[in-house]
Amino acid sequence: MSERAASNDLVVLRPEGLYCPAGDFHIDPWRPVPRAVITHGHGDHARSGMGQYYSSTGSVPILRWRLGDVPLQAYDYGEPFTLGDVQVSLHSAGHVLGSAQVRIDDGRQVWVASGDYKRQPDPTCAPFEVVPCDVFITEATFALPIYRWQDTREVAAEIVAWRRECEQRGEAAILLCYALGKAQRVLAELLPLDDQPAWLHGAIANGVAVYREAGIPMLETHTVAEQGREPDAAGKLILAPPSAAGTTWLRRFGKHQLGFASGWMRLRGNRRRRNYDRGFVVSDHADWPALLQTIEQTGAQRVIATHGNTDALIPFLRERGIAAEAFRTDFGSEE
Repeated sequence: MSERAASNDLVVLRPEGLYCPAGDFHIDPWRPVPRAVITHGHGDHARSGMGQYYSSTGSVPILRWRLGDVPLQAYDYGEPFTLGDVQVSLHSAGHVLGSAQVRIDDGRQVWVASGDYKRQPDPTCAPFEVVPCDVFITEATFALPIYRWQDTREVAAEIVAWRRECEQRGEAAILLCYALGKAQRVLAELLPLDDQPAWLHGAIANGVAVYREAGIPMLETHTVAEQGREPDAAGKLILAPPSAAGTTWLRRFGKHQLGFASGWMRLRGNRRRRNYDRGFVVSDHADWPALLQTIEQTGAQRVIATHGNTDALIPFLRERGIAAEAFRTDFGSEE
């Protein structure tokens, strides 16, 4: 249906990305365009080369860090602004710091593009806001019934217990996690649970600094570079990006265990295939129950799913009387 979208559709799929004809702007475009409304700062949603950027106020520190001094207009959550013939407002998505849903209203219908979102509590960002709409464009990263998230506070306690087990064995506990959003959330959840500072790979340290400057409380951290070439890492929790796995960078820590924090760790086969010693299920995306809950709460009678397991979600919704389809986007997943 997206290829022959009706003339009154507020968002259509173009080669550059999701496009609002009435407002003459794109949402998270993957090619350069004159006007881009950005939902959050991950690289598959916030790209360089746009003529003008629009974002939430909370996203500004991340976008400035990642994109530099680009033309950027920021708005508080819920603050309306006009683009072309539509009124636009940004609403919390609960994904990462500053993440937003995009609400578009032409006076006859309301569309909401979710960007990436989650419903679990997260001390590093504002909680998800349900935005009633006629049409809901939703992510579907983990849109399979098997994906159901454990309470993140419980997972944080498991990480602390793992670090202490490694300490007893004289090993370092190296936790792979994504550098923007996931690492900061883990550190914030660990703050009330552990009294030992974490060490950070340089790629993660930069993002942690951005969050600290935004006032987000997190566990005390030091960079690996500050520890010297052959540090005594036994019992230390070391956060590194997934790209560090299998590299010589790990050798400096001597004996170690390798863990990975991701929603993909819900499937044990993923952990075995990648030879991780431990898998911790922490995701910044909505799980299956949260996706269904959100769709119901919006009241949308039409749903458009993007990137992920759309093939499972669409027939499920159609069986329940909701007009469902997919946009085949270029969005990936930091997980």
